Amino acid sequence: MAAREAATGTAGPRVSTALSIVIPVGPGDTTWRGLLADLAALPQDSEVILAATDADPAPDDLPLLAAPLRWLTAPRGRPQQLNAGAAAARHPRLCFLHADSRLPPASLQRLLATEPATSLHYFDLRFAADGPALMRLNSLGTWIRSRWLGLPFGDQGLLLARADFHRLGGFDTALTCGEDHAFVWSARRAGLRLRPLHAPIVTSARRYAAYGWWRTTCHHLGLTWQQARHFARQGGRE
Repeated sequence: MAAREAATGTAGPRVSTALSIVIPVGPGDTTWRGLLADLAALPQDSEVILAATDADPAPDDLPLLAAPLRWLTAPRGRPQQLNAGAAAARHPRLCFLHADSRLPPASLQRLLATEPATSLHYFDLRFAADGPALMRLNSLGTWIRSRWLGLPFGDQGLLLARADFHRLGGFDTALTCGEDHAFVWSARRAGLRLRPLHAPIVTSARRYAAYGWWRTTCHHLGLTWQQARHFARQGGRE
C-alpha cells in the first residue's frame, strides 16, 4: 500500500514518530515499570528517558523497549528532573509523563501521530479503579479545568515542541510544587495554544482512598486556586 501511494502521489503528509518521553522518578518509586509496559510499542526512532535522583541508581533489570531507554540522574526535585530529561532529549518533540500514569494503546498512537507545533497538548485524565466511585466527578472537574479554563496539569501528560520548551525556559526550579501549573501559565502567556489530544491517560486514585475523597478533593481544589491566583498575578507583573 505504501509503495502504491508513493507511485500515485496520493500519500498524505506523515508526522515523524520521533519523540522523546521524559518520566521523572521519585526516590524509591517503581510505578514507572507499569508505564514502560504501555510504552513497549514505541517505534525505534523514539526514546524514553527516566529522570531519577542520585538516591536511586539505575536498576539492573531495566525493561527492554523497542525504543531506546535511558536512565539519568539529576538533582532531587521534579522541576530539576524534568529539565534534566529535556536537556538530554534528542528529538524535536517532548512529552512529559508522570511515573504512575498508564497509557492505553490508542492514546499512545494518538501521541505519536500529533505534531505539537506552537501548541501544548494534553490527555483527558481518567482514574484507575483503586479509589472511590466518586472519582468520576474528579475526571469531570479535570475536563472542565483543562477544556474551559485552559489549565491542564502534569498528570494529564504534556506534549510540545522541544524548541518551545526551551523558549519557555523549562520548569521553574524555584518551586517545590506546582511546577506544571506554572509551566502552563508560561505557555499561555507565550501564545501556545492548549489542545486536547482527545485520548485518555489513567492515573492512580490511591491517595483519595487513603485520605478520603472529600478531604483530598478539597485540598487539591484549594491548592489549585491558590496557585492560579499566584501565577496569574506573577504574569501580570512581567
